[in-house]
Amino acid sequence: MPSGFTGREPELRALLDALEPGAANASTSVPVTAVSGLGGVGKTALALPAAHEARRGNWFPGGVLFVDLHGYEGTPVTADLALQALLRALGVPPGQLPTGNEERGALYRTKLAEIARDRGPLLLFADNASSAGQVRDLLPGCSGHRVLITSRHRLAALGARLLTLDGLPTAAAVGLLDCALRTADPTDTRVANDTQSAALLTELCGRLPLALQIAAALLSTDPGTPLHELVTELIEARSRIDCLDDGERSVRLTFDLSYRRLPEAEARLLRLFALLPGTESGLAAVEALHGERVRTVRGLLAALERAHLVEPGSCPGRWRLHDLVREYAAQKATATECGAARTRVMSFYLERARAADVHVRTGPDRPPPKSIRFQPFRDRGEALLWLDEERQNLVAATRWAADPQFARDAFLLAGYLAEYLQFRRYSDDGVVVGRAAQDAARRAGDRKCEAEAWNRTGISLRDTGRVWEAIEAYRQAFFLYRAVGQERGAAQAACNIGYTLGDVGQFDDAIRALTDALGCFQRTGDLHSEAGVRTNLAVILRKCCRVQESVETVRRAIQLYRETGDRLRESRAWHG
Repeated sequence: MPSGFTGREPELRALLDALEPGAANASTSVPVTAVSGLGGVGKTALALPAAHEARRGNWFPGGVLFVDLHGYEGTPVTADLALQALLRALGVPPGQLPTGNEERGALYRTKLAEIARDRGPLLLFADNASSAGQVRDLLPGCSGHRVLITSRHRLAALGARLLTLDGLPTAAAVGLLDCALRTADPTDTRVANDTQSAALLTELCGRLPLALQIAAALLSTDPGTPLHELVTELIEARSRIDCLDDGERSVRLTFDLSYRRLPEAEARLLRLFALLPGTESGLAAVEALHGERVRTVRGLLAALERAHLVEPGSCPGRWRLHDLVREYAAQKATATECGAARTRVMSFYLERARAADVHVRTGPDRPPPKSIRFQPFRDRGEALLWLDEERQNLVAATRWAADPQFARDAFLLAGYLAEYLQFRRYSDDGVVVGRAAQDAARRAGDRKCEAEAWNRTGISLRDTGRVWEAIEAYRQAFFLYRAVGQERGAAQAACNIGYTLGDVGQFDDAIRALTDALGCFQRTGDLHSEAGVRTNLAVILRKCCRVQESVETVRRAIQLYRETGDRLRESRAWHG
């Protein structure tokens, strides 16, 4: 049994159930079964053991016919050539083959009918088909026979029972790696000795059987190489795709065969999809990326999904790429294509995130301001739902700050996400977004924006429990605000320093910092910020057992929030 089969026991059982002529469900069985999946996922490695098992069980006394259609190579086997090969396998001498296609088809069906009558059903195994047209003329006219097809495309047009293969589960992927290494050397215990590196290696290989077998071959050529060295090499490599090549097998060449068969419109969308931030995307983002109508994009996505180059996402209407396919396709995009596509996506995210941010900041029971020119969300709940769905992508998009072309946009996007991430308590994401905003502002030489980014980062750091890092971030913000003459910003940073000092028990320093900030906001007439300082000061006073002062302070904060119309923060103050 091929090593690539490891971990496919449930799929093997399902395939055998579909093939077994005498099964309990034989009356409702389908004569054609098509196994499909991404190149290198192990379709043939699954189908071969199934065919051997069926033969050992004498399910097909008429025999087994095999034909490799080479569907994704430069010159695929045509249906006519395949038919001629099958007729020769059925005992027809080359000189007696009919000259016309229809006559050859009729003879083929006659031969199969004779076998069904005289010996019983047979199994036709058509490997590596690229389209329904390549196999349609090979289907037996007799219902007693069975057909097993493997393809990188989902061949729904054949009316077949469809079995889709995905990447291996992690445990099975580790088992495949271990099996391949011990096949080469039964004393090889590298997987057993370092299961953590083995699991990481399988993830770097996308849990794709072909990639795992190549990794095992690379390790087998040098038995002294620890697993973690190959892991490090793949992590640090500019292209994992190019590393996964053992001289005979190559992930890149395998993907090339699928990519070359794509029409240009599908190939372009695949290249562009690989440029999206995050792991999966919805239709609206893909449409913005592509720059075309929804119907056009949806049709292209469906075609790529049938080819197993795009996978369904976590819910309907969302799609994702296998990690190795993403890397492969991104390398196919030109610099011009890449820049234009990312510009369209960033504009889409900025527009939507700004509109969603207004809803988040406004609160649940008030309509958003009419100053928003574009309003794609009917209410706050819809805005939060979109932010929840796109959170990973939005956070990933802020990392584009490292590219000068997107530094300013990344800073703006980080600002639109700040309130949402704090509201949902996604503090780790808040740190990532804050760091990206710092980087963007620093690159632009904008010290005021950099101070804002430090301040927001401090809030997220505090929420993760990293209080001393948070205090240092607030201090950086304080000094930057002071350097550019932004006293209000400096006061806000001082307020945050004071509140966080209270977390570590330095109450006197905390009260001094908060009192200084309070005085600044009172002098400038900033009632809303004054309310924020009072809310924080009340907490510190309570911790110092100055309960009456705490109650009076928070009551004044509630009054100020009510005067400024901030119901959300008023509710938080009431909670205090």
